[in-house]
Amino acid sequence: MAVVALLSSCNTHNGNVLQIAEQGSFAVGGTVLTDSLGRNYHGDHAYVFYQKPVDARKYPLVFAHGVGQFSKTWETTPDGRDGFQNIFLERGYATYLVDQPRRGDAGQATVDGTVSATTNDQFWFSNFRVGDAPEFFKGVQFSKDPAALDQYYRQITPNTAPYDQSVVVNALSAVFDKTGDGVLITHSQGGGPGWRIAIKNPKVRAVISYEPGSSFVFPQGEEPEAIPTSSPFGPLQPETVTLDEFMQLTKIPIVIYYGDNIAENYTDEWNKDSWRIRLDMARKFAAAVNRHGGDCTVVHLPEIGVTGNTHFPFSDLNNVQIADLMQNWLHEKGLDK
Repeated sequence: MAVVALLSSCNTHNGNVLQIAEQGSFAVGGTVLTDSLGRNYHGDHAYVFYQKPVDARKYPLVFAHGVGQFSKTWETTPDGRDGFQNIFLERGYATYLVDQPRRGDAGQATVDGTVSATTNDQFWFSNFRVGDAPEFFKGVQFSKDPAALDQYYRQITPNTAPYDQSVVVNALSAVFDKTGDGVLITHSQGGGPGWRIAIKNPKVRAVISYEPGSSFVFPQGEEPEAIPTSSPFGPLQPETVTLDEFMQLTKIPIVIYYGDNIAENYTDEWNKDSWRIRLDMARKFAAAVNRHGGDCTVVHLPEIGVTGNTHFPFSDLNNVQIADLMQNWLHEKGLDK
């Protein structure tokens, strides 16, 4: 295959030429419906755009987005800098950006759905911890340029049909069947399916999860109690799997990152409290993995001196620093060869 030389758009590196050996896109997974007349209907697949740099490292990075997002979340940041797609391409990793079933470029669903026009920008601004709408948090790692905020809102996209975790798990497992061994990087809502993808498919060699929001799994009989909150999303419930399934998570390294402006104790500041319970449940999840002999670490960024991050650390103003943390972890685990 021909090698195409592309000038990197990265504003934080030295402008070297990035050489892409291969790029393309594909749909994978999903199902086919057939009616009584033999007519078919394809849907519930994932859509993947990939790029492989020349002399790529052994393990590709597979990026799974969060709630209300699609693959754009990993591309250019709202203020116009390189996202993780380009940052890690420049560092020699093949990147696979996934649109989960019933979202973005994978919108064809096998069930009916409704897309509503709802004025919820300010709600997401607060929930994603950019600030308390319309005010930004002090020291937040987000551009104050109105154009950046406009871009931020415009990358939000709806489900075309009801969210179904099993549909997402099956489709993303099929991504690894096609790509081979690799590292799964998840964000927010993508975190829950991420654990089950790793359970289902041994080709997932590690999981890196940014601010997983729900669907933390525990062995049956070991699940903690639901955690109450002032959040409008309600208490956070654990999910259970068999011990044999859970043990699959002890065979791979896992790291979980959370940003700033998360409450330490119960508070009526619902956005800070909503993420308090998720950080708490993540720590309980990590403890369960490690108790069974695994390797799971939760990193609360302010505790290591990295401050001001929102729900999107990988696209915040300090995303190169966040990328450095991730790459250092990959190196420590022998996954950067």
